[in-house]
Amino acid sequence: MTDTTTAAPIPKLLYTPREAAQALGLSRSSVYVLLSSGALGSVRIGGSRRITAGALEAFVAALTATAGDGDV
Repeated sequence: MTDTTTAAPIPKLLYTPREAAQALGLSRSSVYVLLSSGALGSVRIGGSRRITAGALEAFVAALTATAGDGDV
């Protein structure tokens, strides 16, 4: 009997700046500006910079909170 169950995909925890830009609908250079200003948090792994899923969610939540009525 063969096992036909498939494992659920593992959620992505770290994003490259390019992937974060795609997720936010921004340019890659805009993401680097946000990273430089501290508006978007990141971690370094060796020479690579990665943005956590939580940092992306927190950034969007902060945008929503400052918009007042929920429109960004």
